[in-house]
Amino acid sequence: MNLAISLTPTHLSPKTISVPAGSSNLFHRCDEGMLDIIGVEKSFGGVKAVNGCSLSVEEGTITGLIGPNGAGKTTLFNVITGYYKPDRGDILFLGQSIAGLGPHQIFKRKMYRTFQITREFPQMTVLENLMLMPEHQTGEKLWNSWFRSAAVRRQELEIKEKALEVLEFVELIDLKDEYAGSLSGGQKKLLELARSMMAEPKMVLLDEPGAGINPTLMRKLMTKIEKLCEEEHITFLLIEHDMELVMNLCNPIIVMSEGKKLAQGAPEEIKSDERVLEAYLGGQYR
Repeated sequence: MNLAISLTPTHLSPKTISVPAGSSNLFHRCDEGMLDIIGVEKSFGGVKAVNGCSLSVEEGTITGLIGPNGAGKTTLFNVITGYYKPDRGDILFLGQSIAGLGPHQIFKRKMYRTFQITREFPQMTVLENLMLMPEHQTGEKLWNSWFRSAAVRRQELEIKEKALEVLEFVELIDLKDEYAGSLSGGQKKLLELARSMMAEPKMVLLDEPGAGINPTLMRKLMTKIEKLCEEEHITFLLIEHDMELVMNLCNPIIVMSEGKKLAQGAPEEIKSDERVLEAYLGGQYR
C-alpha cells in the first residue's frame, strides 16, 4: 500500500553537547541512530525516574522497550515527546536536538506517540478522527471557507480519500461512521495506529499497544505494524509487557531497569541474559 509518505532521511550532523567541567563521564554517547537518547535524567522530587539513560533506536526497526514497573519507560517516552523536559542530557532525532521542545513541535518533526489509554475523540466518527490529523488544512482559516471554498472542498475530498484508504488498511472501514467512543479497546488501538498513519510519521512511539485487547486483534495489530515498517519504512519504538508480543514482533529489544538501559539485543539474547532474568523476566525463560 502506498500512502505517499515522504520518508527520505535527512540526517544532519549531531549537535555538540556541552559537558560541565569535571563531568567527563556524565554522558555516554550511543552509536548514532534515528533516535539517540544521551545521558537523560528526569527527577520528580527526590526520585530519579530516568537516571542517566542512554540508548539508540535504528531507522527501519521495530524496537521493543521492556522492564519492570517503575523502570522509567513511560517517563522516558514523555521526555522524548516533549511532555516533560529532561533535567540533564540530550535527545537527538534525525541528528537534531529535540530536548525541551513541546509536543506540537516534535509532532511537526514527524514523530508520533500513542498512550496506554487511547485518546480518540469519542463524540466524533472514526472517519472524522482520521480527517483531523493532517496539518495545515486550508479550511482551518475562517476566511478560506468564505473566499476559497472550492479549494477547501477539494482538499477535504483528498483527505477523506486518504482516510478511507487507511481505514481499509487497518480493517476499520465498516466502522467509519460509528462514534469512536463506541469502539472496543482493540479497535481503539487500531484507530490510534490509523491516526498515526494520517500524520505521515517517520517514527511512531507506542505505549503498551497490546494492553487490554483480545488475541485476534493483537495478531491483527502486530501484522499491521510489521507491514508499515517493511513497506512504508516507519520506525517503531514500543513499550510492552506482553512478552509474547515483544519477542515475536521486536528486534532489537531494550531492557530498562532503575531508570537506565540494562541490556539490548535480539530476542534470543534477551531471553538468556542473566541480568534481565534477574531484574525482570524471572523464571519465565529459565
